[in-house]
Amino acid sequence: MHIPFTPNHIQLVSACYPPNAALLTAGPEYAPNSQELSRLTYYAANRPEKINKLGSELEKRVKTDARKAAAGNTRARASLLITLAIFKALATECRRDMALLSPSLLSSTNVTLSSLSADLEVAARAATVFTTWTTYTDGLIIGVDLKVTDDYMSCLRHFARLGHIDHEDRETRNRTRLIGLAALVGAVNSEALYKPSAQFQPQVSIIMRALLTPLLEVDIPVLDHELSEIKEQPNSPILDEFRSRPTLERRAASIHIHIDGDQGPASGDVANTAIRATSSLLGHARGAQASLVLQAALDALDERGGWAQLEHCQWLAERAAEWTQYQYRYGIPTRLVECLARDQDAPEPSQRHATLAAMITAVFTSPTPLVNLSTSDIVASLISISIRRITVSTDDPLLPALVECISALGTHVYYADQIQDLSEDLIRRLVIVELSGIPGVAKADRQKARTQAVRCLLAGLMGIIHAADLHDAGKETEDDAKTLGTSPQLPTTNERLSHDGQSQGHTRPSRRTKVAPEIWQDTLSLLCDSDYVVRADYAMALVAYIENEIPKFADKADADGVKRPRPLAEGPTQQSKTLNTMLFGDSTTRFLNALHACVYALSTSPRLGLRSSSSPPSPERTSPANGDDASARTGDAGESATTERRSMNLPSRSRRTSIVLRMLKDAPAQMSASSRVAADFSDFGNVLAVLTAVHEQLPVRSLLTGIPMLVALDGATRLGESYDASTATTVRAIKELIAKTWLVIGKVWDCLAVIEVAEKALSALPPAPPFPSLPDWQFGSLQPPQSPVPFPSDVQTSTPLPDIDTKAILESLSSSVSVQEATGIGQEDLLRRFSADWTPNSAYRDSIETKSRLDSLSGDGLSPLIKVAPALMHADNVSMQSLARSGRGVGVTDLREALEGRSSMSNPNLAGRVPSISTLDHTSSVFPGDQFARLTPQRSRPQRAKPRPGEVREVLNKLGIGRQNGGGGGGFKSSFPVMQKTQSR
Repeated sequence: MHIPFTPNHIQLVSACYPPNAALLTAGPEYAPNSQELSRLTYYAANRPEKINKLGSELEKRVKTDARKAAAGNTRARASLLITLAIFKALATECRRDMALLSPSLLSSTNVTLSSLSADLEVAARAATVFTTWTTYTDGLIIGVDLKVTDDYMSCLRHFARLGHIDHEDRETRNRTRLIGLAALVGAVNSEALYKPSAQFQPQVSIIMRALLTPLLEVDIPVLDHELSEIKEQPNSPILDEFRSRPTLERRAASIHIHIDGDQGPASGDVANTAIRATSSLLGHARGAQASLVLQAALDALDERGGWAQLEHCQWLAERAAEWTQYQYRYGIPTRLVECLARDQDAPEPSQRHATLAAMITAVFTSPTPLVNLSTSDIVASLISISIRRITVSTDDPLLPALVECISALGTHVYYADQIQDLSEDLIRRLVIVELSGIPGVAKADRQKARTQAVRCLLAGLMGIIHAADLHDAGKETEDDAKTLGTSPQLPTTNERLSHDGQSQGHTRPSRRTKVAPEIWQDTLSLLCDSDYVVRADYAMALVAYIENEIPKFADKADADGVKRPRPLAEGPTQQSKTLNTMLFGDSTTRFLNALHACVYALSTSPRLGLRSSSSPPSPERTSPANGDDASARTGDAGESATTERRSMNLPSRSRRTSIVLRMLKDAPAQMSASSRVAADFSDFGNVLAVLTAVHEQLPVRSLLTGIPMLVALDGATRLGESYDASTATTVRAIKELIAKTWLVIGKVWDCLAVIEVAEKALSALPPAPPFPSLPDWQFGSLQPPQSPVPFPSDVQTSTPLPDIDTKAILESLSSSVSVQEATGIGQEDLLRRFSADWTPNSAYRDSIETKSRLDSLSGDGLSPLIKVAPALMHADNVSMQSLARSGRGVGVTDLREALEGRSSMSNPNLAGRVPSISTLDHTSSVFPGDQFARLTPQRSRPQRAKPRPGEVREVLNKLGIGRQNGGGGGGFKSSFPVMQKTQSR
């Protein structure tokens, strides 16, 4: 009935309702009068100033009807449903002025859900209104209007509670969850979630609680099935065309309850909706927002106690990385590592720690690429967590999982030097632990903690390298070239190499930089560690590095283990370069020198392990070579190249060199009748495996560096009298080691005479059990510690032990044609090189010297380019003399210094006598390489002296200012007077 003086907007609203008597029969649609609703929406759309009054009137009706409906009034319930339908129509037609309608709409929705959330029909109608608002709002009102923000957050809580509600009836539970999740999907795709940055985290914390519950309550195959269906049908049937159009052209979804008589929704349908919402949430999130979403998911797991569901957590972590935008995926593993580091001091690792570590591994090993990931920061954090867990307990059960996390970092290679950089970080920490141990550990557990830390770092190091090899070992097909995942297994040796040493066509070459020998060389002292567990693990790692990682270039055997002659390279340039590196030493040769020094020390030393002293090392013991202190002190000023050691200053390098040399001094040059060796019987088996790998993988370099060591080791056991019982067993093991190494060398070089001498020596030794073999390395995991095998006590060594005919072996090898062709050295020079005096100290010193140091000691002072130039040009060229000159020109500074009498000290081009050898063209002997620590020119400031006669005139002549010689040829006077005088002599 029309009431006089009733405002027009109230009359329009009242006209939309059917008569009170017809409210009960308005179902099941409970829709307003269509004609009157059109008048109302037209009125609101053309008069935006009336929207606030309309909303207030509708809100008043919602509050009244909701209170009555909660008490059981069916007419009020029907009126409430019609009011919510009017709200949806107004929101759709007045989308441009949504901010005016938002306060009353959200307040009405909140009141409805607070009173009648158990009524599914009312909840579905309220969810429809809420979804309509999220579709058309710009989100700017959230966070600005506190009342609207509180109502919005309250609505999210109500829908989230519906999304993970538990009910005895399965069908009712799934219906209720679908209503709540459908509303949350609208919030996830709304601007209200992303525009107010300060409100993003509170909203996500509410939403993720509801989204995770359906995912954790179904099996992994169901999740995979629903995920595959979503990929086939990207658009949701509930929210079709949502966010695919501009805001003003969108269509708001209508949410309805299940129709009676139809088959109820299954748990898979609920999981499908949750997957869509989660993928959309992560797909729209930016870098920091993606981390907040993951943090909210982890908090939800804490509240629900879902850490025990390991497979579900791993699946969630993999999908989170996959659904996040490509450029922001790095935030997923970074946040997981941060969460793991947050609780690293816990006395006992919980299920949360183990699950987090498994999630990190799952993300790294998944096919999803993670660009912009700071692998160095990640590995540093994981190393710190591992060290901290060892500090808490040396047998912490979380350590194997942490090793797997570190190893998984090598699955995807994003830049060429990634694996080398990660390996260098691990080796740097390994060296620190070897020397200093683990701080903060009780004295009783200090050695055990150090051992466990070294083992974990070694396992992670080899796991990274192996994972990178798996990544590079795919087939060269078009499909595989586009695949970003990892290959299941490495190709076999026969598949990778043919008899001519060339790669097969179907194998893809490595796209990463191999770990340089200079980096790995710092770990060689672990071969002589005082703990056998460390020695055994390192021997396995060393063999794997030599077989799979160390650069071999032309120095490698064929697939059957035999070294066959082949040209080093085409052209004299590469031949000269390769021969020089093998003869004078490159990084691999220096590595082998240090390796053989450690092998000798392990086989003969009575004490093992590095022993540091509190006092600083003396210059005599720390300097890498006599007379090289100046270059060593300035070597740390240069920047490292890619394959050189980085972030290691000179004092630490010198101190470590001194400590290693002190350890090598314990190795005797001649064993006595009662000598004691600290190594175990199983150590000799490990050493044999290392030497076998060296001679099979690097036959040329190991021949030149290893044979002098074998000769020296054989000479150390030639006593000429009987040994003590315990010493005889050790000497017998050393002789067996030498003989078996000769046997390997003979087979590699196909030298029958060497094989015969070695087999004869082995047959003459007293019978004894064979050496323990090296166990297989399980890459990417922390294996149980190895136990040492003691020397057998039943070996009969009453008679003097026979010696090996080393002279015959050396003559056979030096006369071998294949050896001479491979090395480019004649028989006499080979024999002289094989028989040279050798000590572990000298070999280790050679390992830290560069070829430039050898050149400077020889006195010629010429760079390698000048030596190779005749082979390149096949003709004499006087202009090559300029290569030996300093690159510095003559300028005003030289004239000033000439007037002061010190030009010859700063510029050798102006000296009247033969200049001294300059270090400007040579690298530091402490830091090998050509680009690591090159000295920069510095002008010295000596005391002023009287200028030499004619010195100023010479500078003026070179500047073109002085008097020139007569004749037309004066302008072409040679600029090499010093060189010409030298040649004339």
